[in-house]
Amino acid sequence: MKVISPWFEILFLPPAEEVLALVERAGRTCYKSEHLISDDSAAKFVGRIVASGHHSVIEHSLLTVRFICDRGVTHELVRHRLAAYSQESTRYANYSQERFGNQITVIRPMFWAEDSPEYQAWLQSMQDSEAAYLRLLEMGAKAQEARAVLPNSLKTEIVMSANLREWRHVIDLRCSKPAHPQIRQIMLPLLNELNQRIPVFFEDLAEKYADDIAEFASGAAALSPPPEE
Repeated sequence: MKVISPWFEILFLPPAEEVLALVERAGRTCYKSEHLISDDSAAKFVGRIVASGHHSVIEHSLLTVRFICDRGVTHELVRHRLAAYSQESTRYANYSQERFGNQITVIRPMFWAEDSPEYQAWLQSMQDSEAAYLRLLEMGAKAQEARAVLPNSLKTEIVMSANLREWRHVIDLRCSKPAHPQIRQIMLPLLNELNQRIPVFFEDLAEKYADDIAEFASGAAALSPPPEE
């Protein structure tokens, strides 16, 4: 059994200047002010759009992110309906095969220290689940049948595509303190990276959650580098 930390990878996001130019072109259609477009007009125009709450304009831009996380997190992600999802399927992925290392992979819970009794109880449960899963497959069960004993902590991969307005909504909701800590663990670093790459669209949210971003980046909950395949 392999235990890893969660991660994310931005699969599709055009350069900032292209995103800004597209949103400016779309937004100025509303006001018929295309004649005001210049080499440096986009950032200011889009900044005013975001600040004014006229967020339908930023729906013209798309972002795709691949998350490596546990299945509990994906259950929350797919509640956001204005998005497209493609997720690793436990019906077709047979983890006893060589390409999976003949083992299951689980996501390390960030809220328990590895030397705590809670973590050790969780680890034993994961090992028991793996043993039951592999035993069922050896008995002739299909992967879609054996998955009945797989845990919520099972590592999964999910690709999510949505427009920037929806991403702002998702990130704001899932970075807040009432959100589950494991979804905050990936959303806060994602917000931080998006603020670095296209700040006009996310700088207000990054400022709102600045203390939380710093806490997650410096503490035990910080994301580790992507696991080797």
